[in-house]
Amino acid sequence: MKFIIVGLGNFGASLAEKLTQQGNEVIGIDSRMEKVNALKEKISHTICMNATDEETVADLPLQNTDIVMVCIGEDQGTNVMVTALFKNLGVKRLISRSINPLHENVLRAIGVDEIVRPEEETAERWAKKLCLNGIIDSFELNKNYSIVEVKTPEYFIGKSVEEIGFRKNYNILILTILKQTVQHSFLGKSKSVTTVQGIPEPDTILEEDDILVIYGANKELNKFVKHKSKDE
Repeated sequence: MKFIIVGLGNFGASLAEKLTQQGNEVIGIDSRMEKVNALKEKISHTICMNATDEETVADLPLQNTDIVMVCIGEDQGTNVMVTALFKNLGVKRLISRSINPLHENVLRAIGVDEIVRPEEETAERWAKKLCLNGIIDSFELNKNYSIVEVKTPEYFIGKSVEEIGFRKNYNILILTILKQTVQHSFLGKSKSVTTVQGIPEPDTILEEDDILVIYGANKELNKFVKHKSKDE
């Protein structure tokens, strides 16, 4: 995949490196030359430029870029300006970093697809979410093993855990299943609530909206998710 990362602070730089390590093409952009120089050997491409300049930004390969991520954190005003500029230029998928709830509300008003909260979410978790279709969340136990939440593949629906053979066929373990249920308050308001189903039995049948929580080696998890994405 092809990414543009705007803002090479701690979070943006870490994310750009991890995405590059996973075989993606990454353009890292920052207005500070020291940040650009620090990453020029670690990611695919680095550019020192002012991302609020529309003419300069319009010259970037936006039509060939899968995801633009605005990771500017020091200046909320610049973050909003840059985010709005990319939104107006019609990029395929736009993600921006928020600093606080008010800032997040402004970004949502602009029409940002997804919000990053670096204080709550690590670059490693976002790298997995961005690179692997269907990944909802992930927790890296160490550099080799992770626990991930993944949407149930279409061809698993209606099959039992035993039929699928997570361990035998994919060398991973299914830890539990999450289900989304709707709860209604006495005032008539409804909200979606996630419930944990416990350890699945061999005869547990997977349903359409189930979220699978699986554990395994990162290489096996990557293989499983990429395999399921091709077959969907």
